[in-house]
Amino acid sequence: MDLPLLTRLCETPGAPGREDRIRELVIAEMTPHVDDISVDPMGSVVGVRKGGGGPRVMLAAHMDELGFLVSHIDDEGFIRVVTLGGFDPKTLVAQRVIIHGREDVLGVMGSKPIHIMSDEERKRLPKAEDFYVDVGLPADRVREIVRQGDAVTRERTLAPLGDLITCKSLDNRAGLYVMLEAIRRLGDHECEVVAVATTQEEVGLRGARVAAARVRPDIGLAIDITLANDGPGAKPHERITRVGEGTAIKVYDSGVIVPRRVVDHLVEVAEAREIPFQMEIMSRGGTDTRELQLSGDGALAGCVSIPTRYVHQVVETCHPADLDASVDLVVAFCETAESLLAP
Repeated sequence: MDLPLLTRLCETPGAPGREDRIRELVIAEMTPHVDDISVDPMGSVVGVRKGGGGPRVMLAAHMDELGFLVSHIDDEGFIRVVTLGGFDPKTLVAQRVIIHGREDVLGVMGSKPIHIMSDEERKRLPKAEDFYVDVGLPADRVREIVRQGDAVTRERTLAPLGDLITCKSLDNRAGLYVMLEAIRRLGDHECEVVAVATTQEEVGLRGARVAAARVRPDIGLAIDITLANDGPGAKPHERITRVGEGTAIKVYDSGVIVPRRVVDHLVEVAEAREIPFQMEIMSRGGTDTRELQLSGDGALAGCVSIPTRYVHQVVETCHPADLDASVDLVVAFCETAESLLAP
């Protein structure tokens, strides 16, 4: 595993609709390994690897992360934000953030101390609107640096955790890493492979919708994380996947039912190349797979998923071996996908 690359991907900011910095990194990493690269109107990066005349395969890995937008600066210099993506408000307590204004400014998510909470407040679950950002500066100085609409991202570096790795934004910088590594390692292939680092997935799969409409793939493969609900208290049928047991082949989520032949093909190539895998059925949540499936006149679409613990928290955690297995499976899929359309 290329840990330095994954670290750069995870630690580079890119809130939905404000993916500028992560896009620059993706372009730099992808350009040497594609025949053509461009940026579409939604800001998604589109890299094309020509094939031998086979069908068009679109890979999609979103590059945005959960974040915020500045909505208001009060007379004391405290900053209110709106959330971008599916936050669990409990995870905002005691967190550091970075406001990407005219310069980057460190802030903390402030809320009322427990000492002065009423009994009712202590019992109530927090709401996103209960929080504000404190950057430790007077209002006039804050307004010189920060404007309404500036992006805010969570501050957390990548770190080893025993045999695992943990960071904010493994959703979906892990998937982005897998796609970039797969493009780098891709061998002989018949298909035209179009690798797209999509935008605004966390707020409604928006970048993938536009990219898929423009690319019009015959076959699509999303690459994203999935839930590894394998901690204490989880019943066997609730685990979805387990960390360290291989890449995951999506069968179903709330946005897509993967065609049987796509699932079977992924299983077959995984078995043929001795790639460890597990099956993924997730009753809630979705990925760019849906937009790939619904693009143009419709496409055969599937998804390779990376089992991840503590999703949408700042301590998302996965296993390097699962990342490696995911890279292997994406490469194998791209090298064999033309058989999906064989008569």
